[in-house]
Formats: sequence, structure tokens, C-alpha cells
Amino acid sequence: MPDPPVARNAREQASAKLGPGLEARVLEPSPPAVDDGEWYADDPTDPTGARADVISPVSSGTTTWSEYVDEHPELADYAAEHWLGAHRRLQPVPANFAAERADFHRVGFHVLSTVREQANGKIALRYTHRGFGTPFYGNDEQLRVEGTQLVHQQAGSVRSEPITTLNAAASFAGIAYDPGKAERFDSPPPVDGDQPLEVSEQTAAGLGDWFGFAYSVLEELRLNGGPEHDVGRVQLWAEHFDPAVELGSADAGQRASYGASPGDDAHPEPYLYVGAWGEIDRANPFWNDEAFNGGAMSYDELLAADDQPQAALDYFRTGFAILTGD
Repeated sequence: MPDPPVARNAREQASAKLGPGLEARVLEPSPPAVDDGEWYADDPTDPTGARADVISPVSSGTTTWSEYVDEHPELADYAAEHWLGAHRRLQPVPANFAAERADFHRVGFHVLSTVREQANGKIALRYTHRGFGTPFYGNDEQLRVEGTQLVHQQAGSVRSEPITTLNAAASFAGIAYDPGKAERFDSPPPVDGDQPLEVSEQTAAGLGDWFGFAYSVLEELRLNGGPEHDVGRVQLWAEHFDPAVELGSADAGQRASYGASPGDDAHPEPYLYVGAWGEIDRANPFWNDEAFNGGAMSYDELLAADDQPQAALDYFRTGFAILTGD
């Protein structure tokens, strides 16, 4: 059985793993809560303000985690577990993944995103260790899914309970389940609040790995964009349940969403995608998906790649180059 949830400060805990004179950057949200009027969330990989050399999951730091682990192999398991470096390989999804993915999605959309929306008007979520959750808000508060547990952390204290039904999850979070919220968004059909949810540790682990993998690649992709590309933040959109970042000039017809879906009605397994905001040339084989205005890389293709993170990054960079000419 996994260890019970504890209060976490991902950046602080990662920094404690490093040698003296080093500071960590991570992929997960970390306190303190941010009240900036736009994102209401920290930028986890930003090295700005560091007081020491930065060990980062992306190449904007002094050294990457993968490079650091090469010299400090005792940290390889920790780095891999948190998708910071020394990446382990993605595996085939477990049985019943699609049905259980939908129920995890419902918890994220109806419970986690509602709590965040009530706090600061935002609905986007983030990758967190073994799952997904809100950025920190209010009094260093976070609601997250960790494995099959719903976890509420506030000011260094933590409580948790197993995921059972939407009514129970909403009650734990201090809100009421509102099935009507689904009418405002392209989200899974609502279910009865007392209907037992299908969740398992196997699907939770698969989702956590997919989101961690996606964040490790998409945060690196952000570095491809300059000021002219209006680079967004990597966010896990609660309505679609996919991590994505927006890059490119909308005025020039170059903007797109670059993302990693865990699957949907048209795609039973996870896939990478580039969703163009403007017109695309369907004669170009890159634009191969008929379910939306863009292209997709299948999970099978990603699983077969020798270097899965590099294959994903190359795929996104290809789409970026097609759209922007850069």
C-alpha cells in the first residue's frame, strides 16, 4: 500500500535532497500561495529569484536534474518518481483505464476545480505527485488527488479520505456537488452524486505518470517561445483533463495548444496533440487528426520510441515550426 498522504512543499523538499549551495526547481505547485491577479499560481520551473545555482527539470536552470543525477545516482529514484529527470518509461495503460479516467476527471472537474474557482476565479489544475491538484491558494491551501485519496492541505496540516462518490468528495472539500456545472463546459456527462466512482491505484498511477511526463516535456517546450510567441503557462485544464500550453501569435495565425490528453471519446488511450487555433493545411500529414483542428501522436507511437521524452518534445517542436516557421 502507498504511504499515507503528508503535507508537502515540493520545491523545499527537493532542495533538501541537493548539496549545499543548490536550489531546486520542480514540476509541482509549491507554497506560498500566489495572488498575482493573472495566474494565481507559481511558475514551478522559473529560476528567477534563486539565491543559489538552480537544479531544474528543464534547461533554463544552471543544471538539469538529469545531469545532476548522472553525478549523484543515489537521487535517480527520487528524480524519476517526481518526473524531474532520469525518466522512467511510460507503460501500457491498465485495464479499465478509460472508465476510471472518466471518474478521476469528474472529481477534478466537479470538486477540485470548483474549490479553486471559488477561491480565485480560476479552474485550471496542475500535476502533483501521484496525481493532480490545485495550485496553492488562500492560507497555503491545496486540494489534490493522490493515488485514490482526496487530500486537503492547509498551512502545513493535512487530512485525507478515500475517493468514493462525488457527493462525499464535495462534502470533504466543503462544497456541494453541482451536476449543472457540466453544462458550462465541454466536460464528462454528470453522474448521480451517490453513484460509486470507479478508481484504482493502477489507473491513478497511470494518470500520475502521464501528467508528470507531460509536464516535464511541456515545460521544456515553453523555452522554444520568445516574447513574440506570447508563451502561456502549462495548465491541466479541468474541463478537458489535459495538460497543455499555448504558444504562437494569434494575430499571425500561428497560435496553437500543445497538450497531452489522457484520452477522450475519440481516443481511448492517451495521446499528444497540437491543436491549431487558425487554418491548417490538411495536405500536410502532420495534421492527421479528424476529431479536432490539428494533429495527434498516438500512445502506441510514443511507447515505441527509444527516448520517449525526446520523441514527445520533437513532435511538439515540429508542430511549432510548421506554424511559426521558427
